[in-house]
Amino acid sequence: MVNATQMEKITNGDGFIAALDQSGGSTPKALKAYGVGEDSYTVGEESMYEAVHTMRTRIITSPSFNGDRVLAAILFENTMDREIKGKPTATFLWEEKQVIPLLKIDKGLADKENGVQLMKPMPALDDLLKRSVAAGIFGTKMRSLISEANEEGIKAIVDQQFEVAKQIIAAGLVPIVEPEVDINSSDKAESEAILKANILKQLDTLEESQKVMLKLSLPTEDNFYKECIDHPNCVRVVALSGGYSQKDANTILSRNKGVIASFSRALTETLTFQQTEEEYDAALDAAIASIFAASVDK
Repeated sequence: MVNATQMEKITNGDGFIAALDQSGGSTPKALKAYGVGEDSYTVGEESMYEAVHTMRTRIITSPSFNGDRVLAAILFENTMDREIKGKPTATFLWEEKQVIPLLKIDKGLADKENGVQLMKPMPALDDLLKRSVAAGIFGTKMRSLISEANEEGIKAIVDQQFEVAKQIIAAGLVPIVEPEVDINSSDKAESEAILKANILKQLDTLEESQKVMLKLSLPTEDNFYKECIDHPNCVRVVALSGGYSQKDANTILSRNKGVIASFSRALTETLTFQQTEEEYDAALDAAIASIFAASVDK
């Protein structure tokens, strides 16, 4: 059963989703941006994940990070399996911060075909979903990538996303469907038109009890995803920053009514390992305040 209190908060609450889910491939880049070079930790995955968990713990335990402005946080599997101040990460987020725990479940992107990259196979997904439910996770996130306005490719992405979404719903979780459109694509607007048509078709196939969230690139046309926001099977439409700076992402987001942020790099771009606690908390507070302001209804 989905947590009713968390469902009410994610559906109607003011705020945004913090994306803290960099995985193995993107972790060194995230650490470098934070001011922690690869020479600062021992070569090897375990040492790297220790370093990134320390980075995420600093964000989550900051006084600025709480459920008043942050509705939810997306975690990487390795983060879910660790603890913060003696509590499992998901438990700490909800009990101490009133922030809903979400989990990235995809295993990365397949090779490009028909202008898109589908998700790689997830043969152990059922086990991961069971562990997620046991850990107190509310919902999941999975990313695909659209680079070209190819109708066959985009349909394949949406079909795959919703097929997996139904598996997630059956496990008692709320899926975030994330078919990202590359913001640098020369035919981005055309891709978005094909994407929206396919999403709406899939939303219409869902039963009344089957609810999903959508995580989409900031659209070329303001308020382009209004039909998705208004669809009864869509809990929330959230936007990824997709490479935009925090300032630019906030500017575009603020023009899209009913859409809230789910930013990663745009949330943490002003944070560094070298900052004092006072400097760090002030920088995080300013970032959260600006993203919150852009997310609340205009």
